[in-house]
Amino acid sequence: MRKYGVVSKLFIATSALIAIIFMLIMLAQGLFFERYYREFKISELKQSMIQLSKQYGQGHASERDVSYLLGQFSNETSASIAILDEQMNRIRINPYFIELQTPTKVVTIRLQIEAMSMKDIPQGLHIGDNLTVDGIFMDQQSTILSPVKFQSQKFELVDGLVRIEGKIVEKMLPDQHSYNPYYQDTLLNDALWDWMIQADLDESRMQNGEPIQSEWMDPWSGVKYVVVTFPFSNVDQSRGYLFALTSLQPVGEAVVILDKYMIYLALPILLLVMFLSFVFSRIVSKPLLTLNHTATRMAQLDFTMPAAIHSKDEFGELSQSMNTMARNLDTALYELTVANAKLQDDMVEKQRLEQLRKELIANISHELKTPLGIVKGFTEGLQDDVAEEKRERYLSLILNEVDRMNVLIMEMLELSKFEAKVIRLAPQTIDLPMLVQKVCACFTRQLESKQLQVQMNGEASVFIYADPKWIEQVIVNLLSNAIRHGVAQSMIRIHMYETVSGQMMTCIENEGSSIGEEDMHRIWDQFYRVERSRDRKLGGTGLGLAMVKHILELHGSNYGVKNTSKGVMFYFSLKKSDSTVLDNGS
Repeated sequence: MRKYGVVSKLFIATSALIAIIFMLIMLAQGLFFERYYREFKISELKQSMIQLSKQYGQGHASERDVSYLLGQFSNETSASIAILDEQMNRIRINPYFIELQTPTKVVTIRLQIEAMSMKDIPQGLHIGDNLTVDGIFMDQQSTILSPVKFQSQKFELVDGLVRIEGKIVEKMLPDQHSYNPYYQDTLLNDALWDWMIQADLDESRMQNGEPIQSEWMDPWSGVKYVVVTFPFSNVDQSRGYLFALTSLQPVGEAVVILDKYMIYLALPILLLVMFLSFVFSRIVSKPLLTLNHTATRMAQLDFTMPAAIHSKDEFGELSQSMNTMARNLDTALYELTVANAKLQDDMVEKQRLEQLRKELIANISHELKTPLGIVKGFTEGLQDDVAEEKRERYLSLILNEVDRMNVLIMEMLELSKFEAKVIRLAPQTIDLPMLVQKVCACFTRQLESKQLQVQMNGEASVFIYADPKWIEQVIVNLLSNAIRHGVAQSMIRIHMYETVSGQMMTCIENEGSSIGEEDMHRIWDQFYRVERSRDRKLGGTGLGLAMVKHILELHGSNYGVKNTSKGVMFYFSLKKSDSTVLDNGS
């Protein structure tokens, strides 16, 4: 760090600025906070008195309602309140009371300010609580009681007192403050007497409806109080005054506590100054560090995080240039990566196609070699003038082998059309169970030769929307496969049902050997057979399932194969038809 570098200047400027701000806050607190707090409290008191005068001046309020207003005022403002008549005589209204519902009547218990203290009243009283009070009735109807003692336990009743027990139905009690509200209320008469001595000086202002504010000191405790007198008029145009007394002791206490708080705050502020100075000193070096980190990543061909410097200076321009270069290099590398990946995919695909071509040639050669050998052998026998009775059998065998080769070639041609995607479907409404029964009828001889039975489950009429020609081919191939691999004297089950997605699912299950996991996906390939021996007695060309795969994919079907507890089940789904009328009129 240079002696007069930017970092040093920022450190000194930051420290000096925060120190000045802190001193200004301390100075403002010492000069203005107490005055502001005092004026704010007095202003709030005056606003509350204006509201109280409006409520009281409306008239027609019972003594209980007035007591409730005065008690609520005292609790909200922490001030004692008195009402004066037009001759400035105090109207004796006790703001605190409790109403008890006894079995026969409602008794009002008036809490005498001069005779009570906070400890005399049970704490935590709520409406609905049961309460026992000993006292003296103050009216002939025995409905107003002056309390002497609140009984938490039922002691013996003192002579001359009466005991009232009941449930609290209404109450107005002083809130618990840092001062004693009963003691402050007892000071109202003393403060009122001292104020009335000089009230004549403020008479003109009171005539104009202005609130009068003054200070008064309690001669016993030495605590200062603010006295606010507010004139008002009743609905009957008679005048009156609200006389409020509130202590200034909390103001002084708050100022003292705040002064001590600021002293304790000095150390955290000093630490904050050091921290902010360090942060600002890092601001200058941060762009250089960012550019250095970006250059390091670019050297490692990592362009994912550009330099995030947006200042309008040389650092910002250098950052934009580096980001532009990074984007260009990243684009070029991405294009090279994509081209390389495509080249690798092309090579893999080429190798796969070459392997498929070799397998296809080998499979075709194998499939054609046997029938051609048979044809050649029987043809040579005919050339050698075999016996007359064998000529017809030889010609029949030659014709069968030619038919087998013709079927193989036709299936390969059809399969090539599917792979070239030149097949176009002609979908229509089909009765699926009827189509399955038609195909099963074509395999009657094969079923009887292996003593197999076909069991169809599901709805009697299931209508699908598909190409009938190719769906028939799918059922033929799958049923032929099930018969070929089914165990003799077993059951072939065909189940048709509707899925939750609205598709019609068809399942063809035979009883026999299961398919190995390694063969599950390859059985759909051309010329692939699970049985490696390629025994001609089992029949088949190895193209049936490959054709089933292409047909079902054209129909958007969900198809597959899985092993069951007894054998193997092939399944496929087709779109359900909205119509139940066959398109061919059948």
